[in-house]
Amino acid sequence: MEIAVSRKAHFNAAHRLHVPLWTDEENFAFFGNCNNKNYHGHNYDLIVTVIGEVDPISGYLIDMKQLSTWIKQEVEDAFDHKNLNLDCDEFKNLNPTAENIAVVIWNKLRSKIPTHLKLKVILYETERNFVEYNGN
Repeated sequence: MEIAVSRKAHFNAAHRLHVPLWTDEENFAFFGNCNNKNYHGHNYDLIVTVIGEVDPISGYLIDMKQLSTWIKQEVEDAFDHKNLNLDCDEFKNLNPTAENIAVVIWNKLRSKIPTHLKLKVILYETERNFVEYNGN
């Protein structure tokens, strides 16, 4: 029996969407206000879902307290109240779009979660804009 369990988290972060190879005009035309040279912020909501078989002895798929700890260490401590472009090594050479942030979070958590379990992250940049990534 395959089952999915999820944990929700939250962090606030600033970023600027910018492609260094493009002119300022090209960046603004493509990214609009998200290219603000003084950055802008979001209140990100994150849903981390782990999928797999329930352990017949413990009855758990994964220890949710441990999952919570990994999310705090790898995501909240790393990104909360940070300027992603300036403060986070992951985005020194990677445009911090919601898509790229979701992939970075997935990779950080994938290294912690047992390999026999599947992982999916959903990152809400706003209430209406979100991305989903499962490693594929």
